Amino acid sequence: MIFQVDNKKVFASDSGQGIDKKKSTIVLLHGSGLSHIVWSLTEQYLSNQNYNVLAIDLPGHGNSEGDCLKSIEEISDWLEKVFKKLNVSELTIIGHSQGCLEALEYSLRYSKRVKNLIFIGGSYRMPVNQDLIDLAENGDDKAVQLMMKWSYENYKKFIGGNPVEKIINSPRNIREVLAIDLIACNNYKNGSEALKSIKCPTLFIFGELDKMVNIEKGKKFAELVLNSKTHIIKNCGHMIMFEKAFEMREKISEFLKK
Repeated sequence: MIFQVDNKKVFASDSGQGIDKKKSTIVLLHGSGLSHIVWSLTEQYLSNQNYNVLAIDLPGHGNSEGDCLKSIEEISDWLEKVFKKLNVSELTIIGHSQGCLEALEYSLRYSKRVKNLIFIGGSYRMPVNQDLIDLAENGDDKAVQLMMKWSYENYKKFIGGNPVEKIINSPRNIREVLAIDLIACNNYKNGSEALKSIKCPTLFIFGELDKMVNIEKGKKFAELVLNSKTHIIKNCGHMIMFEKAFEMREKISEFLKK
């Protein structure tokens, strides 16, 4: 699906189904430097569960035009423009990593649209190692190597190449996309306030072996949201939608059916 926001092309992968006003809508938000591609094993599955599913490319990412937005707050306001344009409400928002911060901030600002929240491999604060930021700002592919090393329990196991490396595949992407996203994550400070505002059903999914959001940090995040549900996936790192996509999407489906 392609549409215009602020006179720029926006791409949202929708499994070729479009938006059926009779169905509930699920929005999938990717992490730093990534795109809708990370949801390829999830999008079609949820679409087959009778939902509208939109895996959105943020500005400057994937197939969407424009410069990358420089803060989580800017991204949340941009998402509201997207949802107004598409005339969708009662959203289930699923965020991974940086996408969790976006979901948090969006739910703080525009809670009336949010029906459910699902946080995958995220927290309400995500400080980023300065060495990683410096490498990314210099367009150094070591930034991607570090991300992969910290993100996966066994990042060398991918046959045909690592999917993160295929998405963030040039010095320009590292410098003008990944670096800006990492700085946005590092600078985000509204998470503790946003947590207090959550009133909708909420699910947290964590990887047992996640090095970016360790399990203790994740549990503390989940405990701050009343009546939330938590699922921990064993033998899994940060990139849950690649490493354990089948278990993750089944838990999402179970949660939404309750």
